[in-house]
Amino acid sequence: MPVLSVSNLYKSYVVESILEDITFNLEDGDKVGVLGLNGTGKTTLIEIISGNLEADSGSIMLQKGIKVGYLKQHTKIESSLSIFDECLRVFQHLISMEEKIRALELEISNLSQSGEDALTKPMSEYGHLLEDFSNKGGYEYKSRIRGVLKGLGFVEDDFHKNIEILSGGQKSRVSLAKLLLENPDVLLLDEPTNHLDISAIAWLEKFLKEYPGAALIISHDRYFLDNVVNRIFFMENKKLYPYNTNYSGFMVQRKRDLELMNKQYEDQQKEIKRQEEIIQRYIRYGGERYLKQARSRQKMLDRVKLLPKHQDSKKTRLKFDPEVKSGNDVLFAQGISKYFNDFKLIENINLAIYKGDKVGLIGPNGVGKTTLFKILLGQIPYDSGEIKKGHNVFSGYFDQEMASLNPDNSIVDEIWDNYPNLNHYQIRTYLSQFLFVGDDIFKEIGDLSGGEKARVALLKLMLSKSNFLLMDEPTNHLDIDSKEVLEDALNDYSGTIFVISHDRYFLNQVVNKIFELTPDGLNEYLGNYDYYVEKKQELNIVEEDEDPRTKTQIKLDKKREKEIIQQQKDKNNKIKDLEVRISRKEDELEEVDNRLSDPSIYGDHEKVLDLGKLRESIKSQLDDLYEEWMLLTE
Repeated sequence: MPVLSVSNLYKSYVVESILEDITFNLEDGDKVGVLGLNGTGKTTLIEIISGNLEADSGSIMLQKGIKVGYLKQHTKIESSLSIFDECLRVFQHLISMEEKIRALELEISNLSQSGEDALTKPMSEYGHLLEDFSNKGGYEYKSRIRGVLKGLGFVEDDFHKNIEILSGGQKSRVSLAKLLLENPDVLLLDEPTNHLDISAIAWLEKFLKEYPGAALIISHDRYFLDNVVNRIFFMENKKLYPYNTNYSGFMVQRKRDLELMNKQYEDQQKEIKRQEEIIQRYIRYGGERYLKQARSRQKMLDRVKLLPKHQDSKKTRLKFDPEVKSGNDVLFAQGISKYFNDFKLIENINLAIYKGDKVGLIGPNGVGKTTLFKILLGQIPYDSGEIKKGHNVFSGYFDQEMASLNPDNSIVDEIWDNYPNLNHYQIRTYLSQFLFVGDDIFKEIGDLSGGEKARVALLKLMLSKSNFLLMDEPTNHLDIDSKEVLEDALNDYSGTIFVISHDRYFLNQVVNKIFELTPDGLNEYLGNYDYYVEKKQELNIVEEDEDPRTKTQIKLDKKREKEIIQQQKDKNNKIKDLEVRISRKEDELEEVDNRLSDPSIYGDHEKVLDLGKLRESIKSQLDDLYEEWMLLTE
């Protein structure tokens, strides 16, 4: 039996509908990712399910006794309590029981000299209360609080910090902690990984996979979705389309569905056009009989439910082209340390980056990743060490705070101020490639959304023609489509990349080397994020077994690392080759479809038959290519 059933949900704002005929069931244990472009109604749907918003029509049925918990994307928590005490409020019922137990213990102690009769009732109540307290987790709720807070990135020293002094991101993490501690039967989560570093996201993934209840999760974190969800709800054109798979499987199925739906749309449009031509012909014939047939066909046509046209969303056109090539040695740093008064942030950092390297820098929040970037860029001083930049190295920087953007500038002036040699036509062309068209180019930077600001910052970086890109959380404000465009551009980039990111899917797609920044220094791993995780697990096993590697083993491991990197490159090349072949076959299929839709061949049955056989052959080859692509990208 479903824990949640949504039937024929409809919601509009003023005269425009945003949700139409939304119907689905949520089973116990389901973990569902809710995807769709901005404005497709994802948050509206969850707001309605949570009871914060009313639908215009339709029904929501919850199984009896089901408790729903909701985490908003932009949550605000106001409290004068400490982090730990705020979390204790979740367990107020257990705290009250504990107080009652203590009171009964005192009463029993005072009655101990009054005989057994006086003790019978309080002892019985005490026994029942103790059992109930234990069954409800009374002896473990404080350790649960500690476990959840640590999992979400807080340390013991943070527990007694006042909520009022926390940053917005920290407050969001406290709200998430409280929701998880409440242990509802159905979780509604809107971008839960915002403000979490990689280790906290990994902890949340494990929590949700082990969580016995159901969850609806809006998220742009593709790696997170792949690891957590078993179903995808894709929202488009005011409808909801369910897919029984994770994110990667959804992307493959969605491409096939788009092809089928667009074919159905085109077929329907052709039939409508054919019927309209027949109606016009009957009208031209005149006479009551023909006019009656024309009216009859028009009524039939008016009753046809028009299929929507499904299109790939508009995408930014992004290409990074270095103006000059750098030398082989791009950047060396040795013994870099940075202190703030007596506080050591980073110490004895050594790193080497070479031409063509695509390096991901990871580490917990607050460990000094952004500070290290600014030191390497010469924006802030360092206390000890040496930094050497290679020959012909020209750096470009993407700042996650986008502080280089002037909030008082219009978009067009922001580009013009930085690249005055461009003419108005060139700037308009570039801005249109980044989805700023018409009067959009005169919007002030300060009025833009996070995603729009990120697009402006990326355009400036693209125009810089730098051969060494330093990027601090470039995917933070981008939707999934924009992330994929950025990944493609960086994969095609011939220069060198050094990027801070907690987007593990992005790191897997782009980087070939991981630098892990820890309080004790910098660790290097020769591979993408998945390889880093694999090596960390191996190293942890070695540490637990107290069985350190020999020099021979270290050499073999390095050899294996190189082999894995080469295998990954070969795999990526094979995937690219398959995608080119798929694209060609799709073009061939489109050409055959165009020929089949030509009215001039309708009388030539043999030609139609031959084209039909050719189409089946191409379609079969295309399915084989899709299958091969799926196996390689799993």
